[in-house]
Amino acid sequence: MASTDPIAAFLAGSSFAVAGASSNRAKYGNMVLRCYQQRGLTAYPVNPNEKMIEGVQTYATLADLPEKPHGVSIITPRWVTARIVDDAITAGIKHLWMQPGAESYPAIERAEAAGVSVIHSGPCLLVVLGFRDV
Repeated sequence: MASTDPIAAFLAGSSFAVAGASSNRAKYGNMVLRCYQQRGLTAYPVNPNEKMIEGVQTYATLADLPEKPHGVSIITPRWVTARIVDDAITAGIKHLWMQPGAESYPAIERAEAAGVSVIHSGPCLLVVLGFRDV
């Protein structure tokens, strides 16, 4: 039976994309990627301006990923979030988590209208998973 809790449903996957991943370890986009890695989960960094982040090949867009991820963590400016959401809808990705500050309400409405679960305006993935900055 599928969970009705959007966070549990999001975390039920084994592969994720991190849109807005960064090579700067002080940025949330880097911490979210490392948080997935600490949990032993497959995480694909998405950033058109980077080649490698934390030893993982980086992809310019969601369409470039080697597999469709279960969910996408979004750590981008709002205007970029809208494009990421549109790309996720096109790719058939059903779980999105907009980290605090990345929320785009028009994009949330588009995603939900397309049947995509969107976590927003709430907890940060780093807190939920208990990130350790090591």
